Amino acid sequence: MKKKKMMLLLSLLVIIMGYFGLQAYSQAKKYEQSTQTLVMDKEISAQAEYQAKSWAEQFSLGYYENDKRLLREAIIHVQKEHQLEAKRYTFYVMAMLLLILISAFLTELRQFTFFGGLAALVVLTFGLFTPLLTVTIHKEFEYIGDVILSFESKSLLGSVVKLSESGEIAVAFVILLFSILIPLLKTLSLMYVSVVMESKFSHGIVKFFKWVGKWSMLDVFVVATLLVYLTSSGSDVSQAEIQVGLYFFLAYVIVSMLVSLSADRMLQRMKG
Repeated sequence: MKKKKMMLLLSLLVIIMGYFGLQAYSQAKKYEQSTQTLVMDKEISAQAEYQAKSWAEQFSLGYYENDKRLLREAIIHVQKEHQLEAKRYTFYVMAMLLLILISAFLTELRQFTFFGGLAALVVLTFGLFTPLLTVTIHKEFEYIGDVILSFESKSLLGSVVKLSESGEIAVAFVILLFSILIPLLKTLSLMYVSVVMESKFSHGIVKFFKWVGKWSMLDVFVVATLLVYLTSSGSDVSQAEIQVGLYFFLAYVIVSMLVSLSADRMLQRMKG
């Protein structure tokens, strides 16, 4: 009965975590859209019109109101709201994830390995599709002000696509293999091991991914993040801002290592 209750609780935590993850992803995409709207409003022609209206507002002594200023302020307000909401829902995801990790002290290794793997799969999915970095290229022009020249919001999967489209096939393949395909295969395999732990094949799976994990996680993730930053074109001023996708992927790295250890201990106990 206790085992069934724990299974039900863990299933509920994973579902809630998935819901919060969807909300975080949605808010991150809305932040991206509102930023793109702001970028269009700060292109050179739009910025010139904005500056002209600002001067007219100043010289009119309050009789003329710059409608573009009001619109821009509204966009900035919405943009900040979406960013705060994305971070808030990401915090909720991490809280649910922490509760699942704490369950390792309250349930058997087999159950924890399965649900820990399931939780890792959830955060990995959001880590692949949610923007992890936004890069804004802007320049200050005399009389016009700050003009945004380009804006890019990149997820890990989107960065692989961009690298392949720009001809960097080898680099794109390395990131695709070690930061996407192997993590997906590893997580699914660990969940499979928890279901059929009696199979001799299970020991080979855990041993293989313990070896591969040393090369496929943190250092390659750092390289992937740097490549995302470096793929943006240079200009006078570049502003890179970390987004919530980075936290999802980092959470996956940590959880997958713990689940790997759990699976290894589970099989060692079975052998003993």
